[in-house]
Amino acid sequence: MHRCAARFVEQHWRRSVRWTSSAPGRRKALRSSFPVLDLPVPPAQRHVYQDNVQNSSACSRKFWELSERVRKGGGDSAVTRHTQRNKKLLVRDRLRLLLDDEDYLELSPFAGLGLPYGDIPSAGCLTGVGRINGLWCVFIANDATVKGGTAYPITVKKQLRAQQIAVQNRLPCVYLVDSGGAFLPLQSEIFPDRMHGGRTFYNEAIMSAMKIPQVALVCGSCTAGGAYVPTMAEEAVMVHRIGTIFLGGPPLVKAATGEEVTPEDLGGAKLHSEVSGCVDHFAWEEKEAFLHTRNIISTLNFRLPEEEEEGRREEEEGGRREDEPLQSPEELLGLAPKSFSHSLDVRLIVSRLVDGSRFQEFKSGYGATLVTGFAKVHGHLVGIAASNGELSSEAALKGSHFVQLCDQRDVPLVFLQNTAPTPPETLSTAQSEVNGNRLKALGSMMSAIACASVPKVTVVIGGCHGVDSYSMCGRAFDPNFLYLWPNARVSLTAPGAAGSLLPPAGEQQQEQEEKLNRRLEEESSAFFSSGRLWDDGVILPQDTRKVLRDSLDIIKQQQYQLSTSKSPAAPLRM
Repeated sequence: MHRCAARFVEQHWRRSVRWTSSAPGRRKALRSSFPVLDLPVPPAQRHVYQDNVQNSSACSRKFWELSERVRKGGGDSAVTRHTQRNKKLLVRDRLRLLLDDEDYLELSPFAGLGLPYGDIPSAGCLTGVGRINGLWCVFIANDATVKGGTAYPITVKKQLRAQQIAVQNRLPCVYLVDSGGAFLPLQSEIFPDRMHGGRTFYNEAIMSAMKIPQVALVCGSCTAGGAYVPTMAEEAVMVHRIGTIFLGGPPLVKAATGEEVTPEDLGGAKLHSEVSGCVDHFAWEEKEAFLHTRNIISTLNFRLPEEEEEGRREEEEGGRREDEPLQSPEELLGLAPKSFSHSLDVRLIVSRLVDGSRFQEFKSGYGATLVTGFAKVHGHLVGIAASNGELSSEAALKGSHFVQLCDQRDVPLVFLQNTAPTPPETLSTAQSEVNGNRLKALGSMMSAIACASVPKVTVVIGGCHGVDSYSMCGRAFDPNFLYLWPNARVSLTAPGAAGSLLPPAGEQQQEQEEKLNRRLEEESSAFFSSGRLWDDGVILPQDTRKVLRDSLDIIKQQQYQLSTSKSPAAPLRM
C-alpha cells in the first residue's frame, strides 16, 4: 500500500510540473485526420454577417486611430528632445536592434489611454515577447518620450503583468531601462501596497530563484527605486554618457550637500563598470550595448528549437503539414458578433482559425451552447472551448469534462468567449431549480479550469459578462494570455441590460437605468478595458490565428530550457 501511495504521489507531482519541466526530450507528434468544417456563411444569415462587417469596420478604424496615437509616444516635441538633445534612440528603434525581427508579440499597446490622470500612451513602456537569437524573451522597455519615462500606476501594473508572463511561461526577461522614476503626485498609488512598485524587485528575486534569466540594459536615466532593476538582474549593460544609475541625482546632491556634480561622475557607465561594479558590460554607444545584450542571451542554457524544426520537416515529408483554413480569415470580420443576440454559429469562427479547418468535436450532441473539441493551430494540438450561446448546466458539465480531459492529456486550452449579457431570471419554482443546477455546473467548470495545469489562451470574441466570463477562463482565472477583439464588451452586464440589476421603482428607476446603460456603453468597450490592462491587448479578428500561433510557440519554449528548475516555496502571484 505504501508503495502504491508513493507511486501515486510521484505521478501527481510529475503531472503538476509537466509544463515547467526542463527535460529537453522531443516527442514525435501523432498524425491527425480530424473531420473538416467546410462552413461558408449561410445565405439566410448574410444580413447578420453584413451588420457584423459594418460594426467590425468601425471598431477597426478606432483600433488604427489609437494605434497611431500610441506610436507617436509623447508627441513630436518629446521625440525631438529625446533624439536630438539627448542623442538617444526611440524605443521601437531599440527593439529593432535587440530583436531578431519585427515579428514580435506586443502586449497591451493601448494600456494607459483614457485614465482619470490623463493619457499615458502605452503606459509609458513597451512590453511584449520577441525572439533574440532564436529564443523567445519578454522585454520591458521604458519610453522616455512619454512623461520622461516617469512611472505611473498603470506603468507599474503593465510591468508586473510582463513579469507574470515571463514566470508563467519561463521566458528570459530583458529590461531596457530609461526612466525618471515614479510620478510623485501619485506616489500613494505606486509605492506602498503589495502590488505596487516594490513588487517588481520581489519578482526579480523570485525569478532568479526559479532560474529564469534576466538581463538589464541601462540606456537612459535609472533613478531612485528604478536603480534596483539593473542591480538585481543577472547581467547588466550600460551605455556611456546616456545611461545613469543613482538613488538621488545631481540636483538632490546639491540641495543636500551644496556639491555640484555631473550625472556621469555621480552614476555614469564608467563609474559603475570600473568602480562600483553595478554593471557588467560597458558600451560606448547604444548599438554596441544591444550587441552585448544579444550575446548574453546566446550564453543561456537553452536548447534552441532547430532540432524541433528538423523533426517537423521530417513529419511534413511523411505527409503531415500545416494547412491553412478553407475559408479566408478576413471573413472573421463578418463573424465578430455585434451583439450576443446576433451571434452566428461559433463553428464558423473555429473553421477559420484551425489548420485545414479540421475539428474533432467532443460531445457534439450534448450541451450545444458550448462547442468543444480538438484541432491544430500551426501544428500545435489544442483543445477549443467556444461559446455558442448562453452556458446551460449541460454545457457547463460538458466544459468541465473537456477541460479535465485536456488536462489529463497535456493539451493546451483555447477559449473563445462570448458570454450571455444577463443572468437568467428566476420567475418560478421550476426556473429556480434550473438556475440552481446551472450554478452548481458553472461552479464545477470554474473549479476544473482553476485546477487545470495546462496552458490556457482566452480570446474574447464578443461579450465578457458576469459569471459566464469566469467559466470561460476570464482574467481572474490566470490564462497565459487573454486577448480581445475590437468589438468585444467587458462588463458585469451588457449595455441595455441594466434593468435586470435594478429593482422596479417607476419613473426614477427608468432614469437610473438609462444613466447606467450609458455608463455601461462607455465602460464596456474593448479599448476602455485594454486602457486599464484587463487584458493582454486588442487584436484584429483576421490576426487571431497568427497571435494564437505566437502564443503557443512562446508557451512551448519552456521545454527547451536545459538547466534544472528551482521553484520558490510558493507559486508567484502577481
